[in-house]
Amino acid sequence: MAEVVKMPKMSDTMTDGVVAKWHKKVGDKVKSGDVLAEIETDKATMDFESYQDGVLLYIGVEEGKSVPVDEVIAVLGKEGEDYKTALSATAAPAAAEEKAAAPVADKAPAATPAPAAKVDTSNIPATVIRMPALSDTMTEGIINKWNFKVGDKVKSDDSLADVETDKATMEVVGYEAGTLLYIGPKEGEAAPVNGIIAIVGKEGTDITPLLQDAPAATEAKPAEAATSAPAAASAPVEEEAEVSHSDGRVKASPLARKIAKEKGIDINAVKGSAEGGRIVKKDIEDFKPGEAKPAAAAESAPASAPSKAAAPVTLPTFIGEEKFTEKPVTQMRKVIAKRLSESLFTAPHFYVTMSIDMDQAIAARNKINEVAPVKISFNDFVLKACAIALKQHPTINSSWLGDKIRTNEHIHIGVAVAVDEGLLVPVIRFADGKSLSHISVEVKDFAQRAKAKKLQPADWEGSTFTISNLGMFGVDEFTAIINPPDACILAVSGIQAVPVVKNGAVVPGNIMKVTLSCDHRVVDGASGAAFLQTLKSLLEEPVRLLI
Repeated sequence: MAEVVKMPKMSDTMTDGVVAKWHKKVGDKVKSGDVLAEIETDKATMDFESYQDGVLLYIGVEEGKSVPVDEVIAVLGKEGEDYKTALSATAAPAAAEEKAAAPVADKAPAATPAPAAKVDTSNIPATVIRMPALSDTMTEGIINKWNFKVGDKVKSDDSLADVETDKATMEVVGYEAGTLLYIGPKEGEAAPVNGIIAIVGKEGTDITPLLQDAPAATEAKPAEAATSAPAAASAPVEEEAEVSHSDGRVKASPLARKIAKEKGIDINAVKGSAEGGRIVKKDIEDFKPGEAKPAAAAESAPASAPSKAAAPVTLPTFIGEEKFTEKPVTQMRKVIAKRLSESLFTAPHFYVTMSIDMDQAIAARNKINEVAPVKISFNDFVLKACAIALKQHPTINSSWLGDKIRTNEHIHIGVAVAVDEGLLVPVIRFADGKSLSHISVEVKDFAQRAKAKKLQPADWEGSTFTISNLGMFGVDEFTAIINPPDACILAVSGIQAVPVVKNGAVVPGNIMKVTLSCDHRVVDGASGAAFLQTLKSLLEEPVRLLI
């Protein structure tokens, strides 16, 4: 099948390139590694290699002409193959097409399905199933698994698919009975909220009019695939921009020279397999370093050198290899990046840090755990103390809403929980009215369900204040980014055994540092400091938590 060749991006600032010279003409056979053309960029003139074998069927730009990055410049395929199909499949306009390609351009407008938009779909016995908004932050969902296939009978309460959102994996119910006539995104693919994911209706129904009302996502994918291959191919070329071509006696591609330099291979010792003995990437990868000649240094020594001269130090050659792995960004990580970036760069943060003597809290926790039905953690103490302090400082329990500030009278505290994909913040509701044991049970339950991805949207929505605790990792001190729409977040560090001054004497102490991040649009420095003073007094005299 014919494949288009596009103008590669050979440097980070390149937007277009000039074809300085074509090294092949239409009808020539091309091997992988052959130089197709010389491309003049904004920084240098470089060889552009072919990354596939075939016959050059089409040249889309003349020598000396400028072409934007990702514009089609040529087509490679089998001898006698019709290249016009490959050209018509590309999204980029063919500004420099040959006259033979003109009929393809003439046919393009005729393919516009304008009349299809006028078709009345109300009488079609089928229902479109769209991607639901499963959380307030969700913009798209990934089809984790389809529970039915096209042609299966489904009931109104059947779970059609499992959808991965930014926070959990949940079921999508069709709410329609009938035959599954169409499935849009495949397993592992994403669909935007409100995008068509399936159609259920009467068996044998023509669903074409229903699909014509939606964006042609299935048609866009081949175009994306077509553009991704040349883009991937252009990545090594970009790295070649800084490689020198000073050695005129050895014919080698820039990429081959670069790889040889990285692996410590003498380019002169490699035998080229491309046209004219030219060395390409494959030759370097197949080269065995043991075949290199080791005696060059000895032959270069002068004949008159004294026999007592010290032997030169020979360092062993170390051949390393650069490696890395990449993985797609998960839905959860996308939303974390988006929301926290908006928070940090929109809300003017300021930070207030205070040290808290935890001696009394340690003693109280030991006593409570002797009789409590569940084990109480220091995080439970901090959460309860924050709930009480928020009642006394309602400004900290507020939200910025653009044209107004909302002061919340209820206390809903979010607790940041680390999971493999990122971070979730389940909410302890009405925390000021709950006992330490009640809080402990809820926090443990949320943590287990968060790591199992079993939380529901109602579990993480509606916080008025957030706590992020890294004390279990032995962190001395840190700052946290505010979790919108909250006005503040408390960063809790570990308890450190340090010397402290009490009653004029230096004695062992247990100090925990906390840092309050505040949105300056809502909270002032004095308000933040006053809140921390109350929190400090509650934790240093934990009996006050029971009043």
